[in-house]
Amino acid sequence: MDFIQQNLIWVGLAAASGGMLLWQILSGAGRRNLSVGDATLMMNRQDALVIDVRETAEWSAGHIPNARHIALGHLGKRLAEIEKHKDKPVILVCASGHRSGTGCGTLRKAGFQQVFNLHGGMRSWSEAGLPVSKK
Repeated sequence: MDFIQQNLIWVGLAAASGGMLLWQILSGAGRRNLSVGDATLMMNRQDALVIDVRETAEWSAGHIPNARHIALGHLGKRLAEIEKHKDKPVILVCASGHRSGTGCGTLRKAGFQQVFNLHGGMRSWSEAGLPVSKK
């Protein structure tokens, strides 16, 4: 008990940190991660829309063929452009899977039903040897 009293700030920080991690896990229940293999199947069999949420320079360096580019910071403002895809599978992609996870939440709040995050992002896509376009 003396340890806790003497280190109250550290104990509080540890508890807050643990709580935030737990909240992310629980609130992320709606976010579905897809492997590269599952994503390609969904793209080929269900005509999934792929949205790359990276910045323009990252997009220009290489992206998934036929993906649509909407940077994460603009996603909320450009929802009207993809509104017709609300009932189709939508796969979000970034460099590593973190920003696209945030984008998944934005689309879910906007009423998109089938939103998926490409686990590992473009890094996983490239490591799998899948095609990358610069057009």
